[in-house]
Amino acid sequence: MQKILITGTAGFIGFHLANLLLANGDKVFGYDGMTEYYDVRLKKHRHALLLQNQNFSCDEEMLENTARFDEVADQFKPDVIVHLAAQAGVRYSLENPREYINGNILGTFNVMEAARRHKVNHLLMASTSSVYGANTNMPYDEREKADTQLTIYAATKKANESMGHTYAHLWDLPTTMFRFFTVYGPWGRPDLAFFKFVEAILDDRPIDVYNHGNMYRDFTYVDDLVRAISLLIKTVPVRPKCREDIEEFDSLSPVAPFRIVNIGNSEKIRLLDFIDAIEESLGKKAIRNYMDMQLGDVPATWANTYLLKQLTGYRPHTDFKDGIRKFVDWYREYYDK
Repeated sequence: MQKILITGTAGFIGFHLANLLLANGDKVFGYDGMTEYYDVRLKKHRHALLLQNQNFSCDEEMLENTARFDEVADQFKPDVIVHLAAQAGVRYSLENPREYINGNILGTFNVMEAARRHKVNHLLMASTSSVYGANTNMPYDEREKADTQLTIYAATKKANESMGHTYAHLWDLPTTMFRFFTVYGPWGRPDLAFFKFVEAILDDRPIDVYNHGNMYRDFTYVDDLVRAISLLIKTVPVRPKCREDIEEFDSLSPVAPFRIVNIGNSEKIRLLDFIDAIEESLGKKAIRNYMDMQLGDVPATWANTYLLKQLTGYRPHTDFKDGIRKFVDWYREYYDK
């Protein structure tokens, strides 16, 4: 049994990861700020389900509350920290950038300080495919330069990567950053497109289809994502003795026990095909409101997951049509629609 502290356990991905680790026999402590960015009732229901397991305990407070997070970490004494909590949402960052600076920069700093102080075996932190920004060479490779972020959200996540590398180098703190690609599935976030599409179609409201549907995303089913994270927990980066020790495909830093790993489905899916699949699962057509590209958005994302496969022997594989059916089934049951 490992003692794993997860930030963001009332969130979409944190909830699923905690569920998986508890099923594997680990002891999990969750920390979540329960922000009102979306329906807090959904977050509380996730935590309530996790609390049915005797190996799960939690605290509900903001990460920016340094004293409280330090107290929690000191009491729990984690072997591993998985940092998933963040102010999420690309579009919301255009309206409220300060929330991202406070939550994603200061909050992450507090997590790294706790990891350093407790000398955890492994610190894992969530980044995002959005850090690739204006890059056009696809599929995205972790080793390529990523300095053209297009939103404050993406910029704070890239800053987290730089901060993580610095701590790994200075304090020999094994650190893995994972870049997520368009995660979807049951218990998803209501602000995400797939959730809003299903909700609007069932309510006979139009859906906004940006760039007239000429967009591509590497849709990644949440169960695949958290399985990849659970395997990466065991894949602890080690500071190399020299550059020649690093495999050509590896993003391992030459000066720190630090690595960046893409987690995606390795397939770019056209947004219109994704919407078609939602309509098929619902048995109902959408009212489509075609619009121009939104500020800060990109036309495509697509992950190279060769490194993930080499490190863990695993690669996400759920077909997006199967994943959508599972989400629709959950949505209909949860909201009784």
